Amino acid sequence: MSTVVANLKKDYKEKIVPALTKEFGYKSVMQVPVLKKIVINQGLGIATADKKIIELAINELTTITGQKAVSTLSKKDISNFKVRKKMPIGVMVTLRRELMYEFLERLVRIALPRIRDFKGIDSKLDGKGNYTLGIQEQIIFPEINIDTIARILGMNITFVTSAKTDEEGYALLREFGLPFKNIRKGLK
Repeated sequence: MSTVVANLKKDYKEKIVPALTKEFGYKSVMQVPVLKKIVINQGLGIATADKKIIELAINELTTITGQKAVSTLSKKDISNFKVRKKMPIGVMVTLRRELMYEFLERLVRIALPRIRDFKGIDSKLDGKGNYTLGIQEQIIFPEINIDTIARILGMNITFVTSAKTDEEGYALLREFGLPFKNIRKGLK
């Protein structure tokens, strides 16, 4: 286990739990929301024309996350998009426990600050305390060698929490260090 993971877990137990307990008035530490998983997804519609793109995307996502990525398959035929049923059209990986905390640390401390003209991320959650962040380019991650990139690909990063409301989910992700643009209304 790396020291980064231990530090982030320790910060959660020592700093984030007491801060959220005070902010929301929880009676027990078991009520405090936790980060369950991080899902990274790349939709690759262009893969219908070039099959190698899926393999490249799997390798890049595996390099970024440290966990083997898998291809996602289409569920039905769509003739307008030249898509057949069970054709690979995307790549995804689900991170939990240590790898999740390690990825979150690298995302917040290293990758997001590398975005050109970065002013923060939007603070719109899904209504159930989960948040999805869209990244335009995979080259913001230092693990990716820019010279070997065949194509710039974006990705969606979804943070799944146990929070019951958007306010609780926002507060949890804010405490983890996600750089939100504006302060949400309705927070105490």
